[in-house]
Amino acid sequence: MPTEPESMKLLASALAIGVGAIGPGIGIGLLAGKAMEAIGRNPDASGQIQTNMILALAFCEAIGIYALVVALILKFV
Repeated sequence: MPTEPESMKLLASALAIGVGAIGPGIGIGLLAGKAMEAIGRNPDASGQIQTNMILALAFCEAIGIYALVVALILKFV
């Protein structure tokens, strides 16, 4: 059985990645949905929409990676 401080570190780590992944997950879902809607309305602009969507997806993923780094720091430090 883990000790009290050890169990709190594990709980904090789990909460950090769990809560930290919610925002990027919702953001990516909304972003992809709106991009598909925009491409459906104007297929000629799909190149520009796709480029901007990929850039925004990278920023959303970066936030998720920050949450992962914080969770790993909480777990191992």
